[in-house]
Amino acid sequence: MPTFQYTARDTDGQQRSGVIQADSEAAVVRTLDQRALFPVRIGIQIAAGRQRRGGRIKLRHLSMMYGQLSDLLAAGVPMLRALDTLSRTTVNPGLGRIVAEVRESVSAGETLADSMAKHPETFLDLHTAMVRAGETAGFLEDVLTNLSEFLDRQDDLRSKVRGAMIYPVVLASVAVVAVTGMLIFLVPQFKEFLAGVPLPLPSRVLFAISDALRGQAMPVLGVLAMVGVGFWALLRGEQGRRMWAAWQLKVPVAGKAVRMVAITRFCRVLGTMLANGINILQALEIARDAAGHPLLADAIEQATEDVRAGEPLAEKLRTSGLFPDEITEMIAVGEESNQLEKVLVQIANAVERRTNRQVDAAVRLIEPLLLMMMAGVIGFIAVGLLYPIFTMAQTMR
Repeated sequence: MPTFQYTARDTDGQQRSGVIQADSEAAVVRTLDQRALFPVRIGIQIAAGRQRRGGRIKLRHLSMMYGQLSDLLAAGVPMLRALDTLSRTTVNPGLGRIVAEVRESVSAGETLADSMAKHPETFLDLHTAMVRAGETAGFLEDVLTNLSEFLDRQDDLRSKVRGAMIYPVVLASVAVVAVTGMLIFLVPQFKEFLAGVPLPLPSRVLFAISDALRGQAMPVLGVLAMVGVGFWALLRGEQGRRMWAAWQLKVPVAGKAVRMVAITRFCRVLGTMLANGINILQALEIARDAAGHPLLADAIEQATEDVRAGEPLAEKLRTSGLFPDEITEMIAVGEESNQLEKVLVQIANAVERRTNRQVDAAVRLIEPLLLMMMAGVIGFIAVGLLYPIFTMAQTMR
């Protein structure tokens, strides 16, 4: 949904400016009319680049900022003073500049949510929607606290996955460097020593690979670069992203973990937004994008259309085949008991614990697989080099 920047005048003739997310300019005009504002200029807002703001804002910095703002407001500190304090004390300088710009917009008469919406590269639709609901219903401090806890959980899960992959990545990198060095520097010496000796198939294959790396390094690197660029271009397209997403779900162990991580995000975002007073249709649209998986987003979009038509949410999620039966049953019970927001948060907590165990299992599986692959490659090199020597020794004997 595009973001429109508007300039308007109120009934007293005072000029107002801000941003509104809407499907079209006509929808913006209707929204301004409901606010008793007369539009002067309406245009699509162009999001500012992250580098201009001082780099990417980390989740833990945003979480800390939301938590501190909640504490200041709960202690009775006025909004402008709280934002001014955060702009000067926040850890991330880029975030401090953005908070200062938000304070200027709030001091001009705009709401906190509208001021945040001017910076979509930092404050996602999820954040602004929750803050807008909190401002409207009068529980902004609770919303900010919930948002801080949500970002903390998201950052913890991301850090856990990245930390778990450090050892396998380092191991694979060392293996590639070691094998490449052996093929370039060690194997050619054996080739000269074994000149004129009948070679078995493993030795011929090994020497051919070594010759290719030594004599045709640039063409090999060129082919690898072309493959990499082609793969990158494929992933940039919508069809390529869907193919990659579908392949991820088919990977043993890791595919299930990817799917459950996306379900965890969806359930936690949807439950948190419903608990903060946001209507289910808007919450579903934002939770769909927050899931972070194209196939899951398609299933959620279809479920949203059914909900808009008056159908239950759980049934459409069940027919998609991406949500486990136990999760859809819990969602159905939550809908029937009118406790959907609590059930969704409970599902997210339970699935997150299971996903953490699955991530640990996947990492423990990757390590022995890498070791087995390294052992196989080194064993192949050893056979290719030593077998001709043993054969030559037996012949001489």
